[in-house]
Amino acid sequence: MRYPRVALVSFSKEVSIPEGVKVSVEGDKVTVEGPKGKLERRYMPEFIDISVEKDVVRLTTYGRRKFNRAYLGTCTAHIRNMIRGVTEGFKREMIVAFAHFPVRVEVDESKKLVLIKNFLGGRSVRTAKIVGEVKVTVKDDRLIIEGISKEDVCQTAANIRQATRIKRKDPRVFQDGIYVVPEGMS
Repeated sequence: MRYPRVALVSFSKEVSIPEGVKVSVEGDKVTVEGPKGKLERRYMPEFIDISVEKDVVRLTTYGRRKFNRAYLGTCTAHIRNMIRGVTEGFKREMIVAFAHFPVRVEVDESKKLVLIKNFLGGRSVRTAKIVGEVKVTVKDDRLIIEGISKEDVCQTAANIRQATRIKRKDPRVFQDGIYVVPEGMS
């Protein structure tokens, strides 16, 4: 049961909904549907009210705490990212760098893994987990990670980067690895 809010201060933000996108709020779950797919995310209704009007999502928080305003900004950013994901999608590009031993990268779609072979001449295969509904493609020395969820795309890129992290060696000398290419540099 939700108690009525007695508030002295309220803060609110709005997110515009583009054409072709449907946003709905049920209980503690926000659902965004668009041309590329559907995303769902839970939020804490005790700290924030989310309402959907014609072409605007209105987020309102009550109270003076700094946490309330921070949570308002976080939820606003999540909804913006969800809308961008179902309309445009997210993409990260990574580059395979090696000095001597040629690294081979393969994608196992059935197990949702990225297999990294012959890294630093090692015989063991390094693996990185593909998170969610993300598509990973390998083109020459580049990996392209695409999906509608920003969190899943970025976590998959982080898993690949962590799988090729070199321990107990000087990183200025041993620069082999798989690195994210900054946007605009590809």
